[in-house]
Amino acid sequence: MKCHLWHYRPVPSATDPAPRTAPSAGRRGAAAAQPELVAYLETLAEPHILFDRHYRIAAANAAYRRVFGDGEPVVGRTCYAVSHHFDRPCDQAGESCPLARSRQSGQRERVLHLHHTPHGESYVQIELTPLRDAGGEPAWFIEKIEPLRGAQGQPAAQGLIGRSPPFRAMLGLVARVGPSEAAVLLLGESGSGKELLARAVHEASPRAAKPLVVVDCASLPETLFESELFGHERGAFTGAHAARPGLVEAAAGGTLFLDEVGDIPLAMQVKLLRLLESGTFRRVGSTELRRADIRVVSATHRPIGELIASGRFREDLYHRLSTFPIRLPPLRDRREDIALLAESLLARVAPGRPLGLSDAALQRLQAHAFPGNVRELRNVLERAALLTDGTQIAAATIARALAMGATVTGLRPTEPGTADRAVVLRPASAARSVLRQAEREALRTALAAHAGDRRALAARLGISLRTLYRKLDALRHEA
Repeated sequence: MKCHLWHYRPVPSATDPAPRTAPSAGRRGAAAAQPELVAYLETLAEPHILFDRHYRIAAANAAYRRVFGDGEPVVGRTCYAVSHHFDRPCDQAGESCPLARSRQSGQRERVLHLHHTPHGESYVQIELTPLRDAGGEPAWFIEKIEPLRGAQGQPAAQGLIGRSPPFRAMLGLVARVGPSEAAVLLLGESGSGKELLARAVHEASPRAAKPLVVVDCASLPETLFESELFGHERGAFTGAHAARPGLVEAAAGGTLFLDEVGDIPLAMQVKLLRLLESGTFRRVGSTELRRADIRVVSATHRPIGELIASGRFREDLYHRLSTFPIRLPPLRDRREDIALLAESLLARVAPGRPLGLSDAALQRLQAHAFPGNVRELRNVLERAALLTDGTQIAAATIARALAMGATVTGLRPTEPGTADRAVVLRPASAARSVLRQAEREALRTALAAHAGDRRALAARLGISLRTLYRKLDALRHEA
């Protein structure tokens, strides 16, 4: 392309090559854009727009018009009016504005935004590139918008849900690391959504079309761990009547998610480290070296630092797994998300029922500390739904549902107005010891009284089967 009155000098991009010319001076709207530039934008699969320093859109490709246009013309309107339905720039409406940031830095900027679409608000990753004039000043801007799949800013049937600052900060890290091959370590309390976040990392990666394979490290017996992970050959051990590929091979081209990695036996940690360092492995009973084409995401709710200090987790393995650590905020740190989560969870636990929460019921939920995080919230709402005959759940019903959970765990539900104080008291070692002991006693009592299978017991206790196995394993080690 030929350069005219404006010189295009953007910050280089390895992933999104940009056109080599910018609009001519003295023109506005669609007429301001060079035909070559408009044609170039139309070839791009992701939504792209070109706008000036006053936020006015000069050109938009078909993908942008389809996703954000609502059937209305977009050229000549401001980007914040079309994408956000705002009447003022993003940085004046509580968002981080890439244009304002680019003006300050003079460079390409990336931000995470909630954009309006015909299907509601969705999280998107924005990459803004400044186009400089002959004097070297940013005069025009190209904006690329990519959806961040697996996360919603509104009630949804599945995926991560939230709008709070801690939640959005976490998603910003997912958007940064997703397209890379970096190993990701997810750190967070039980029930905070680590598997959902692992899926969001996978779906934000170039491997999204390939499998996401989950390895539940807490439930795999040590004797079967190596075979499950790496596979085995026929005759490798008693009962191995045929060769079988392992989970590493099942994840070929995709992502291997090691859930509760802190529970991996020490002997297996060495073999996992070899896989991460060399990208190779051997099936049990085989001398053939196989190559693994996988990206590893791992997660734990356990304090890795304490495990390393006590010799139960290898420090070199930790450094291999934690190239990019992401800490998940507990539900008590994102209470403003409880209303969104509650609406979504009620639709899941009581399908077909038009159930809602009274204002007092929502306030009662927001006052609770939720040590079990989103999983506990789901259980409380399911109990409350079963206890409600009408269409609105009352505060008294929420209080009763919370108390029902407390009778199993031995924990008292947080009283209104004391959630913050309860959180402050929680880290004390004496309090933790008392709570763990109460939980163990409650689990022993439930085991003695239960005659059914483990899945039924987990349902009775209001926990997942995976969590039940982890707690049973802890009981066995204690004994």
